[in-house]
Amino acid sequence: MGDVQKFAILTATHRIWAVSAIHGEVDPLRNIHAALETRLRRGDRVIYLGNFMGHGDKVSETLDELISFRRFFLARYQNFARDIVYLRGSQEEMWQKLLQLQFATDPRGVLQWMLDQGVGASLQAYGFNPQEGFREAAAGAMQLTRWTNKVRRAMQEKPGHYQVLGQLKRAAYPDNGTTLFVNAGINPSRPLETQKDSFWWANKGFQQVKGNFGPFTRLFRGYDPEQAGPKYDEFAVTLDGGCGFGGKLIAACIGLDGQVLEVLES
Repeated sequence: MGDVQKFAILTATHRIWAVSAIHGEVDPLRNIHAALETRLRRGDRVIYLGNFMGHGDKVSETLDELISFRRFFLARYQNFARDIVYLRGSQEEMWQKLLQLQFATDPRGVLQWMLDQGVGASLQAYGFNPQEGFREAAAGAMQLTRWTNKVRRAMQEKPGHYQVLGQLKRAAYPDNGTTLFVNAGINPSRPLETQKDSFWWANKGFQQVKGNFGPFTRLFRGYDPEQAGPKYDEFAVTLDGGCGFGGKLIAACIGLDGQVLEVLES
């Protein structure tokens, strides 16, 4: 149904554990992982719904924890790498654009917008003062390129970080095609293959889902920019509990029919 380079298609799946936006809050993530270790069964799959980075002050530690749990998950019941999925969220999308800031027509304006959205916490996690970017941008494209390359190298020096962020998917669904998992949004008027950046920016579109989206009978997202709390509507479910903004991290166990079987909060 979809491009496997863009979408994660889960096979031989019994249940799906979906984890909401983390936003650099490692302690709730550790608690969720500890709870999952006692609940995982053969055939369970795990999807992180994007926005691991940004806002919180433990971005690097959060990625370390994701990598550590990945090792545990793959070793348990001899799971495959395709059985644990990381979706691209708005924070990861901005991080990728940050590493290419020298190509922006207005790099200072773009950087300011990213900082307003919380990307400064990710920069600080790798040892950079966000204000450095403004000074480097003022010095010209060549100097700014040197700076973004330094940021990239700092991330690459953290074992596994660059690899995790290099395998992000836009959306995920089991191969029976009943449930769709996204970061924050969707455009109901477009087919899955043409969504592009709607997955992390079309928040209003997700709220407008009132029926099946193509073959999918229920949609799940992990981040609500409006921070309105979790919502378990008939067709569109929001799992965001406000982690990174003083709220809770949520992990939901979802059956192949789209029913929520269990909810964990930390």
